[in-house]
Amino acid sequence: MNTTPRRGFPGFLFALGRGINVARLVIVNGVFFFLVFVILALLARGVPRLGPNTVLLLKPQGQLVEQYSIDAASRALARLSGQPVGQVQVRDLVAAIDTAAHDPDISRILLDTDELQFGGMGALEEVGAALDRFRAAGKPVIAWGTGMDQMQYLLAAHAGKVLLDPDGSLMITGLSNYRSYFKDLLDKLGVHAHLFRVGQFKSAAEPFVLDQPSPAALEADKYWLDGLWNTWLGEVGKLRGIDPATLNEEIDALPREIPAAQGDLAQLALKLHLVDGLATREDVVRLMQKEGVPDQRGTGFRAVDLDGYLPHTRELGIGKPAVAVIVAEGGIVPGEQAPGSIGGESTAALIRAARADPSVRALVLRVDSPGGAVFPAEQIRREVMLARQAGKPVIVSMGDVAASGGYWISMDADRIVAEPDTITGSIGIFGLFFTASDGLAKLGINTGGVGTTPMAGAFDFRRPLDPALGATIQSVIDKGYRDFVGNVAKARGKPFADIDAIAQGRVWTGEQALQRGLVDQLGGLHDAIAIAAGDARLGNNYSVRYVEKPMGAFQRMLVGMSRGSALTSLMTSLGIRLPAAWLAQAPGLAPELKLLEHAQVGKPEMYAYCFCTLH
Repeated sequence: MNTTPRRGFPGFLFALGRGINVARLVIVNGVFFFLVFVILALLARGVPRLGPNTVLLLKPQGQLVEQYSIDAASRALARLSGQPVGQVQVRDLVAAIDTAAHDPDISRILLDTDELQFGGMGALEEVGAALDRFRAAGKPVIAWGTGMDQMQYLLAAHAGKVLLDPDGSLMITGLSNYRSYFKDLLDKLGVHAHLFRVGQFKSAAEPFVLDQPSPAALEADKYWLDGLWNTWLGEVGKLRGIDPATLNEEIDALPREIPAAQGDLAQLALKLHLVDGLATREDVVRLMQKEGVPDQRGTGFRAVDLDGYLPHTRELGIGKPAVAVIVAEGGIVPGEQAPGSIGGESTAALIRAARADPSVRALVLRVDSPGGAVFPAEQIRREVMLARQAGKPVIVSMGDVAASGGYWISMDADRIVAEPDTITGSIGIFGLFFTASDGLAKLGINTGGVGTTPMAGAFDFRRPLDPALGATIQSVIDKGYRDFVGNVAKARGKPFADIDAIAQGRVWTGEQALQRGLVDQLGGLHDAIAIAAGDARLGNNYSVRYVEKPMGAFQRMLVGMSRGSALTSLMTSLGIRLPAAWLAQAPGLAPELKLLEHAQVGKPEMYAYCFCTLH
């Protein structure tokens, strides 16, 4: 064997290669052992042990959602880095509260709503009902915050004692629904939005053809907003022992009362009996120590948070018949979609899978959707009907919003259960088609040519809309509306004319919809599951199973990268630069532009959508 050391440039390359190989092995082994350490640490941590007089600390950070639209890998990384995920599943909060109600180690709940973001009133009612059940089990709930808005307070009011920081605030402003209107902008760009709709109150696409809300839109919005506000007043009034009319008068007087209180919002909240006392964080800690158990350091108290307590809520349910819960949350769009959106193909497939599973005896469709494209909604409705035909009861549980297309996918269930403050109805459809002949002419671009038939080239966005084509599109929209109303009439067992009178694109609250026969009863997901189990004659021997198909982290990352704000893109293309903070608010301030994300150039789109969000 030749052991003579290599010299010169070949020797240098040989040594470099060995060095790179050693470095590679060190790095790979380092990463491997680090991952082993993390896995062992997580396994060793396991399920936290609870002791007597443990406080369940609930501090939801982010928006309440029916299912995560953030992938599991991103959620895990956020938690490992100590950052909030930004979303909290309603089912997790409810499961923790209901389990804790019968857990001898959990003595009370401390609720902090400061970082809870408003998504809708239905989700708040769901969690609030769980807090009521916890208190009914004889266990106290204490809520504390440094700055509550009216929706955070709606949840906090379910506590037996509500405390506010002495330098904190409680701001109640009432409900509103303001929208941006784009007609003047489109006129400047030379773009014409052609709106085809049926329904006097179907105002979803008005921002593209008007520069202010129509009288019909204002009338309808005022009605359902007043309905929701009365629900808020009634709920808070009942929980706080204040007459709703008196509460409304006090809120109307706030512009005078706040200056009279020299801007001290905490003292004013105490004066109006909206809170039971003022307490700093240290005061709350001492209260928890007095009524519970101080921690080992003496600076805190024995407590477990939501993430730490969730492993105690798991129920295997092996061998038990199941009630399947399928979440339909977000806009309704074609094809396969990630959680957070409703795909015509993907959501229909989930219902189909539940129908084919022999262990599933009943289905609950949890709907939180303002609607979207018509055909994907029809795909989902057909699967609901097939599940019923297979002998499996289907109960719809309406969350924050189940309007327009959200009602379309709900109408053929055996029963529809809505929260009093669910936003529903909006039975109507519309179509949008954009042409840009004037805008192109401003740029010196003109269009001309020939076609073999009257319809050839009629959908070319570079050409003005042919009136004959407009009449054709309107006839298609008319037919879609007749189908929508006709299917609702058949499902609800009522004449077409009766449904048409309460349709017309008009929005209703859950309570208003119950009065008009569009839903069967008021209640939450908990009630809907019990009804489904009862209809399937399962007694108390059943499990609840969520049927979901989670998206992989890499796939979700790619989807996230492909999605952007339509408004941001539009502004950038026009050379308009706005402050970053403004642009961050753009999707919420101009949700109408989301309609354009899936639109195809030169093709009219038909929608069953409701822009009925609260601010």
